[in-house]
Amino acid sequence: MKHLLIIASFLFGTVQTGFSQNLNVVFIGNSITYGAQLKDPSVEAPPVQACAYMQQHCSGKVEFCNCGVSGLTTLDFLPITETQFPKVEKAANELSKNKGTLLFSIALGTNDSAVQGPLGSPVLPIEYYVNMKSIIDELLSSYPKCKVILQHPIWYSPNTYNGCIYLVEGQKRLESYFPMLDKLVLHYSKAFPNRVFLGDIEAYNFFKNNYLTHLTPENGNAGIFYLHPNKDGAKILGEYWGKSILKVIK
Repeated sequence: MKHLLIIASFLFGTVQTGFSQNLNVVFIGNSITYGAQLKDPSVEAPPVQACAYMQQHCSGKVEFCNCGVSGLTTLDFLPITETQFPKVEKAANELSKNKGTLLFSIALGTNDSAVQGPLGSPVLPIEYYVNMKSIIDELLSSYPKCKVILQHPIWYSPNTYNGCIYLVEGQKRLESYFPMLDKLVLHYSKAFPNRVFLGDIEAYNFFKNNYLTHLTPENGNAGIFYLHPNKDGAKILGEYWGKSILKVIK
């Protein structure tokens, strides 16, 4: 019985430690990360919801910065362009002052997949891989103890056409990025073990199957399209992201 108590105490202590870390998260993304079409992104956007979920399941302190910007592609975040990446660094430097683990949650690809409009689009799968690798390499180099989580982009309707053209071609290209994310995780598992992880892969199908209730209907050049989560959808997406980050920490 004594041995059982010792083992139970050890296991309990391990679980408690896993849930008591302070987490500092920088969210990198586009309009979906930013919270476009939401009434108040500052309290409704997916990163806010993700951190609220994590805080419910973690006794440590969870802090974050939302670096999502509408209309951006992986090219906008390339370190060499010095456009968006300095803002990511600024956020990371601020959060690094806190105790705990620094994490980067990256959800890019929607605008890369467009037929026309966003910077660099259409971005071919191999180009997407190279761009993402450039971003990740710089993060790993600048923040040696950080962890990077790569989230799958979510589904959008095949008639999506606002100021930019997406349509069926874009949707298919978006799906072609998923194997690139797998290859990135495999690469870093060897080059930098336990630093880069695959995050959520389920939200894509959730929104594909529930777009009428969880995505915002928008008027476009090819009819009403669905691209951005509504309030309920943002909460669901945030929970998917939050669960994937906690899985990495555990």
